Order: sequence, then structure tokens, then C-alpha cells
Amino acid sequence: MSAAPRLEAEVTPIGNQTLVPGVAPITPRDRLAMRANAPLEPKKRQRPADHGLFDTNARNQIEMF
Repeated sequence: MSAAPRLEAEVTPIGNQTLVPGVAPITPRDRLAMRANAPLEPKKRQRPADHGLFDTNARNQIEMF
């Protein structure tokens, strides 16, 4: 029975970090690219689109007039 290979580690300002072979660290460029490709989010709460074509309650009416 062979022992598992020992992984390397390095000391960072926030603590010890294990270095895994074949796994690249996430760079600030990667983080910025991920945020730039994320869908836009509204800055404030949006009102519901419950009028006209998107009015789901109007679809439940029984009588036309």
C-alpha cells in the first residue's frame, strides 16, 4: 500500500494554502472577467410587469365583458 503524495503548501497573509498540482490559481484578471460577463443587476427594486401582455391575473378572467 503506497502513501498518498504529499502536497506542497505556502504561507499567505490569510494563512496556509495548499498547492494542488494541475490547478491554476484564480488571478485578479480572472475575477474581473467573471464579473464583466455576469448578467446585469438592477440598482434598486423593480416594479412587477403586471400590465398588458404580462398581466397574468387578466388571463384568469371567466367572462369577457
